[in-house]
Amino acid sequence: MSVLQISIAAMPFLLSLVSRNSKAIAPCLLTSIFTVLLADEPPRAAMAWCIGVLIAAVALRERLRAT
Repeated sequence: MSVLQISIAAMPFLLSLVSRNSKAIAPCLLTSIFTVLLADEPPRAAMAWCIGVLIAAVALRERLRAT
């Protein structure tokens, strides 16, 4: 995997670090790891990545709403 692919796979984790809720960090980290591990199977990797992005987006939205 290239650096660009790994940085895209880590996007859910990086977005969860911005959120105020620390409960979203662990699931987003796991989905990012699964995305990297499942890179040979693109549909499964995409599903793990989408789930991580959804979790991170909800956590980020909650932070923005609280501000």
